[in-house]
Amino acid sequence: MKEMIQELVQRARAAQKIIEYWPQEQVDMMVAAVGWELYKEENAVRCAELAISETGIGVYADKLLKHRKKTLGTLRDLYGVRTVGVIEVDEAKGLMKIAKPVGVIAAITPVTNPTSTPAGNGLAILKTRNAVIFGPHPRAKQATGLAIELMRAGLRRAGAPEDLVQILPEASKEAVQALMPAVDLVVATGAGALVKAAYSSGTPAYGVGAGNACVVVDETAVIADAAKKVFLSKTFDHATSCSSENSLIVQDRVWDAMLAALQSHGGYLCNPAQAAKLKAAMWPDGAHLDPRITAHAAGEIAKLAGLSVPESTRFLMVLGTEPLAGDLFAREKLSPVLTLWKYGPFSDAVSLIERITRQCGCGHSCGIHSTNDAHILELATRCHVSRMMVNQPQCYGNSGNYDNGMPFTMTLGCGTWGGNITSENVCWKHFLNTTWVSRPIPPVLPDEQKLFGTLWAKFGK
Repeated sequence: MKEMIQELVQRARAAQKIIEYWPQEQVDMMVAAVGWELYKEENAVRCAELAISETGIGVYADKLLKHRKKTLGTLRDLYGVRTVGVIEVDEAKGLMKIAKPVGVIAAITPVTNPTSTPAGNGLAILKTRNAVIFGPHPRAKQATGLAIELMRAGLRRAGAPEDLVQILPEASKEAVQALMPAVDLVVATGAGALVKAAYSSGTPAYGVGAGNACVVVDETAVIADAAKKVFLSKTFDHATSCSSENSLIVQDRVWDAMLAALQSHGGYLCNPAQAAKLKAAMWPDGAHLDPRITAHAAGEIAKLAGLSVPESTRFLMVLGTEPLAGDLFAREKLSPVLTLWKYGPFSDAVSLIERITRQCGCGHSCGIHSTNDAHILELATRCHVSRMMVNQPQCYGNSGNYDNGMPFTMTLGCGTWGGNITSENVCWKHFLNTTWVSRPIPPVLPDEQKLFGTLWAKFGK
């Protein structure tokens, strides 16, 4: 194992040294070549087909769309960005910043997005003149391996060393744990245990926290629009996304209208007895989600739980219950199962999100369907989340969409709330080192009156 890791890292370092001082134009051509191989329809189709056949989870059409969209969106974000040489000058402060690569990066990828995550991370890593070694999920090593093959083909086309992009030949926890201490930076996208291992590896790491998006529908929301967007997000790829809505918190005056709108999109509300059966099927040991539930169709989940639901059912709904600590449905579910909550005063909705995310998903995200700017600001101010979507499908918006300004990524930092080092969407700028060059400027002396005047006036010196 040690020899294998050492060889991979040595090859990566040799390749990275070749492009370390490439000009921006050559770097950009390399990124475009790799991006085209990933984006080409016939290649994307192969990736989506293999992702579905190998992992057995998700929806083929959604896998295809996600792979192509994340590739193209990432390329859009990278286009025209300077990552070589001088990237910023501040004449007034006498400062100049020079971008430099990190070196060799280990990128650990999840089973839920085995080709789109390597595409997004890989393009950003190459744009910043780094090398990357991917650690695939054991259940998705072939799909991730195909994405890496396509990236290497793009590198060949651009005249860049293929070993800028490699993959662990052994997809195992042991191999990943051996890789992380041997590189310069780790990007861990996956379960909490993986992120903890990355942070414990001794190597600087970007990790992600658990998702558990809570979304408010207030009395000013456009109900038809909100219901459609929740439906689109909750059912996309059978809710493989950590950004998929898990709890929908609805104002009591629009409860009936919202419930009816959700039902018109294939939502099925379980009665208490059905919800109990569903809970037993989803968490058979009372704590851990059954893998047979993750990213499977609502009909399959219902059958597993022994429920009889209409064939038109696209997602299952249950009513949230108190106390929260005893309601497993308040957690992240990674499945087309949505928990509904009713509130009165808006402060109750904010409080409920705080309590739900304190148990699971702290720092990740929330959302709101509203036309009330005061509500939007209050939610954004009070809740401990790193991103909040307004009138958007949560899983589309969080990680970047064409109709919002969020950076495209598949790695969502959750800040210190979620045990992460960043609260941003991890993108190209997180894969750079920066040298600050400082020149002397005329002295900028502190003004005591400006700094202490208000204090002196109120309390005296």
